[in-house]
Amino acid sequence: MTTRTLGIRPLTARSVVLSTLLGLHPPRLPARYLVRVGELFGIAEGTIRVALSRMVTSGDLVQSDGGYELTDRLLSRQARQDESRSPRTRPWDGAWEIAVITADRRPAADRAALRQAMSELRLAELREGTWLRPANLTRPRPEIVTRQCTYLSGRPEQDPAALASALWDLDAWAAHAEALRHAVDAADTLADQFTVSAAVLRHLLNDPLLPPELLPPSWPGPALRAHYADFETRFERLLTHHLTA
Repeated sequence: MTTRTLGIRPLTARSVVLSTLLGLHPPRLPARYLVRVGELFGIAEGTIRVALSRMVTSGDLVQSDGGYELTDRLLSRQARQDESRSPRTRPWDGAWEIAVITADRRPAADRAALRQAMSELRLAELREGTWLRPANLTRPRPEIVTRQCTYLSGRPEQDPAALASALWDLDAWAAHAEALRHAVDAADTLADQFTVSAAVLRHLLNDPLLPPELLPPSWPGPALRAHYADFETRFERLLTHHLTA
């Protein structure tokens, strides 16, 4: 696969700042530290500061007391990333959660917001207006969902693994995950490791997080998470050493 098909985007000042802050809890750093992060990747101070200014203008960052932090929109993204790495699952008893759209006369903005929320809840659309998934995840349902949908619980009469395969392209997700894992192993510079690991994190956001009983053999999700966790640990050590040196 090429870097484009792997979802590997070119390293930029914005991507360095954004990925660094998304990995911090709380996601805030002084400007001088973000400049030093840029140094690790050979990015000039002026380029980092221009990126910070543009990110404030575009609503990605908030500036206060000489530091920069993520806005609420990106805090939501950080929460989704955290969940994708350490999903809050519960034992699965075979039940599925089913959301049926029951609201009438929905504005286009509400329809788009609902579709986005369903994707973030990792539900799949069986047919227009009907979304479902195995009931093995624990997470709150946003108001945009509860306002437009009625929730039900049920069990498919057919093979649930076959239903899951029809709702999610599991083979494609697994193949992409394996390609990313190999790309992580092949990355030999910090910049390459950083960009590949960012692609790994984006791919984990699309993991349907199904119960093991419904997954193909040798599902690569856990291994991909382990690869990302290993990179994050190494990068945090390097970052701490660089910022405190």
